[in-house]
Amino acid sequence: MSDTAPHKKSLVGLVAELPRLLINLAKEELERLKLELVSKLKHAGIGIGLLVFAALLAFFLLAVLITAAVLGFATIVAPWLAALIVAGCLLVVILILVLIGVSQLKRGAPVPHETIDSVKKDVNAIKGIGKRETP
Repeated sequence: MSDTAPHKKSLVGLVAELPRLLINLAKEELERLKLELVSKLKHAGIGIGLLVFAALLAFFLLAVLITAAVLGFATIVAPWLAALIVAGCLLVVILILVLIGVSQLKRGAPVPHETIDSVKKDVNAIKGIGKRETP
């Protein structure tokens, strides 16, 4: 017979080879996952960097707009008064945002009551204190 003929293996040989094949398959899948995650993280890093740079430019844009407001008011009133008017307006906006933020914080972070109760029931069931109800 020639060497190109397929080898016939016994059932025992195939079953014995199964763990090695499964391990190789798992390793290959993990390597593929690793490569995919590295690629996605690279793109995410570039995207985050661009968003940070855009936020920095937006900060400078805000400073330019505030300066433009001061210079605009300076055509009507004295420059020092224009700066005070714009500063007062900014202070009002800041106070409003702080009050809204504090009221949001006072509402409290959402607490997952259902999950906490379920975990407590699980712990009690493991301790033998209560029954675990199946959904």
